[in-house]
Amino acid sequence: MKKSKLKQKKKVPLWVIITLFLLFFVILVIGLFLFYDWRKDNREIKKLNKVLDEIVTIEDKEVPVEETQFVNPPVEEKESDYWYYVHLPFKEVDFTSLLDRNKDTVGYIHMENTNINYPIVSSGDNEYYLNHDFNKKSNKAGWIFLDYRNNLDNLSDNTVIYGHGRIDNTLFGSLKKVLTNNWQKNKENYVIRISTPKENMLFQIFSVYTIDAESYYITTNFVRPERKIKWIEDMKERNIAPTDTEVSVEDKILTLSTCQNNNGKRIVVHAKLIKKETRS
Repeated sequence: MKKSKLKQKKKVPLWVIITLFLLFFVILVIGLFLFYDWRKDNREIKKLNKVLDEIVTIEDKEVPVEETQFVNPPVEEKESDYWYYVHLPFKEVDFTSLLDRNKDTVGYIHMENTNINYPIVSSGDNEYYLNHDFNKKSNKAGWIFLDYRNNLDNLSDNTVIYGHGRIDNTLFGSLKKVLTNNWQKNKENYVIRISTPKENMLFQIFSVYTIDAESYYITTNFVRPERKIKWIEDMKERNIAPTDTEVSVEDKILTLSTCQNNNGKRIVVHAKLIKKETRS
């Protein structure tokens, strides 16, 4: 009698089934907890945003040309977009309520056709506001904060502002719009307005790109002019937006930085100061 060539299927041991079930259950519980935690942080940030919108007065401020300080204007007036952007209004911000709520408030940032419309804070490091909100309450969403090496009242070669890139477009989450054709083709978008208790400033964007995390683009000061010139050339070479703004070694640079994904990618925007006024 011939033996059957069909092999009898082996049964999966019960302990393996139980182990896999428990593993799946643990992963599910952790995932649900993280999702709940993420939603909770988002709700807190949105609630805080609503409160700040109600207590802060922000309005466009037209300033006569003779009262405006143009910064490093180009020689060839007709061939530069500089002269288009310097005639755009400032944002006038009442800082009274913001400073009453948080003494770390150093400024306010507004960026066209994004959700970026926030007070800027600063602490003694670049860690605290990664996981604390404007009310200094623990929150993984963090807040918009100035690099501790910088001072908005005395600009460095490169002034850096950070914020988490939240999926729901809060904080610097909407900065990803600068990577889209719709945003890039609108000339009105290439300005960033910064206000402080002492000054109003307007910056013209000259570079937009994504890159792996590094320390080079967040260099704040340069020992020698030639190093800053090389840095500017490198930042302009990375640009993916349709702009060819002239930038010189005398220009004061503003850099916005946020995370693009969990793999360390960054979304970066560079702009140069083109006009300012002392607040009354």
